[in-house]
Amino acid sequence: MEIGTGLPTTIPNVEAQQVFGWARSADRHGFSSLGTIDRTVYGNLEPLVALAAVAGVTERVRLVTSIALAPLHGPAALLAKQAASIDHLSGGRLVLGLSVGGREDDFQAAGVSFKDRGRRFDEMLDEMHKIWAGEARGYAGAIGPTPPKGRVSVVIGGTVDKAFERAATWGEGWIAGGGGPDMFRQGAEKARAAWAARGREGEPRLMGLAYWALGPDAREHADRYLHDYYGFTGPWADRIADSALTDEGSIREAVAKFEEAGCDELLMFPCNPDPKQVDLLAGVLL
Repeated sequence: MEIGTGLPTTIPNVEAQQVFGWARSADRHGFSSLGTIDRTVYGNLEPLVALAAVAGVTERVRLVTSIALAPLHGPAALLAKQAASIDHLSGGRLVLGLSVGGREDDFQAAGVSFKDRGRRFDEMLDEMHKIWAGEARGYAGAIGPTPPKGRVSVVIGGTVDKAFERAATWGEGWIAGGGGPDMFRQGAEKARAAWAARGREGEPRLMGLAYWALGPDAREHADRYLHDYYGFTGPWADRIADSALTDEGSIREAVAKFEEAGCDELLMFPCNPDPKQVDLLAGVLL
């Protein structure tokens, strides 16, 4: 199982030097990916902008939107062009994780309909793949640039049946949100079933997500950040904060359980933006 790390771009008031220091350190240590989480009504950095920025200070590590809320990112042509541009500038390192989104306030703020987001997402997936394939759209022909591998790598997030159908139709696999190894296992089984039903060859790529912090103030960072980020969920925020991995033993145990559940890559999302956290995590897992 590969181990990636989230960027601290979802933590409010994160500073540029923390983001760039984190990215350089993760690239140097050998983490597989750098991930971003998407919201509109929050103090996070916009995920595609963040990944474009860190593409310039890294050489090897993959760049993952884990996930981006596709219907909030404008017309399909614009999102396809933005993704292809990052993929081009990074030498084919972008993995575009996409989902529909579930927070109505994000859609209200963006002036986008919440009720028909699923239909729009399906239309966007179809259009983006046609664009990446070079289908002409006007006098100048195709919307460029052409992704280095011919198409941008796509994984789909979500837990409803339609999400697994989308992953089997349009993606290279499925990515879980938070929820731990047991919830990941349930989703992985549905992803494999949808893959087989679609007649896809091989196996879907299965990705998981966990929250962590290390050091003497790890629990404080986890409680503060996760209660803030998930405050809209009410009492569920307590469960999410309690599930954060805040010592070496819990991190190793969780990683082992995700791997046993069939996870191909686990993205470890930070609760503390200090780039020294990357060194601590590398000391535990790499």
